[in-house]
Amino acid sequence: MTIKCKVKSIEPLACNTYQILLHPETPVTFKAGQYLMVEMGEKDKRPFSIASSPCRHEGELELHIGAAEHNAYALEVVEAMKKALAEDGDIDIDAPHGDAWVKEESERPLLLIAGGTGFSYVRSILDHCIAQSKSNPIYLYWGGKDERQLYAQSELLKIAASNDNVHFVPVVEEVPAGWSGKTGNVLQAISEDFDSLADYDIYIAGRFEMAGAARDLFTQNKQAKSDHMYADAYAFI
Repeated sequence: MTIKCKVKSIEPLACNTYQILLHPETPVTFKAGQYLMVEMGEKDKRPFSIASSPCRHEGELELHIGAAEHNAYALEVVEAMKKALAEDGDIDIDAPHGDAWVKEESERPLLLIAGGTGFSYVRSILDHCIAQSKSNPIYLYWGGKDERQLYAQSELLKIAASNDNVHFVPVVEEVPAGWSGKTGNVLQAISEDFDSLADYDIYIAGRFEMAGAARDLFTQNKQAKSDHMYADAYAFI
């Protein structure tokens, strides 16, 4: 279903990463963890996770888009958004999409895993769970090349401090001076912290190869159940 949107704002989150707020002409009903498609042409639709929660978005849709110069696929979308904002034009989207939304009826603890701007996917789930006062333990692991890519780190630390069931673990590959957190690969960090993932609902957003590696690693070594692992990538790999 094609929906016209106005671009309300574009703000930098980190180097080459942007927060974009869209205001659709008709409300979009979606579930936490779903995505939308930005229509760049009749046969050119590009997927981006919805970063906002369905119970808090007040009609707006929030996107976090990483658009480095080498990533024309995303950069062209950001440029189209900037043009629409400057000219008060429209952006067409197709929404909602995806089957990897949060399973609200589950009482199992949640493990949310994000690589880079895959954070937008888990952000929607985390915010929705908090808004719904879910008491399930929630562990959010966010991996990035360096600390600058973890642009919402201070926000997440505050959320964890004010919600006893929320635990945030940042993981960086390049270690800055004074860093006391975890380093290296985010999947390896999880493997070191959990003896078993048999009882967890696991939600993953990042590169397809990361989602595939997580499924292999956790089902083979950590007793995770593949039918309790959710990622948009699993519809394609």
